[in-house]
Amino acid sequence: MTRRGSPCRAPIVAGKTRCRMHGGAGGSGAPAGNQNALKHGRFTREAMAERRALRALIREASETLARIEKS
Repeated sequence: MTRRGSPCRAPIVAGKTRCRMHGGAGGSGAPAGNQNALKHGRFTREAMAERRALRALIREASETLARIEKS
């Protein structure tokens, strides 16, 4: 698509459904086994649950310290 939203007017590559600039050329796209697409783990369910539990523990410790200081 162009910036206007109309389809690209470049000729379609033989045997493909797109032009050479938008995915029809051989070898276009990400390489097989692309290592750049791997997740780093920061937003996995386990990591997020661990951070939530740690924040709750810190909050509880802060409240306990505040109660001790008042006494």
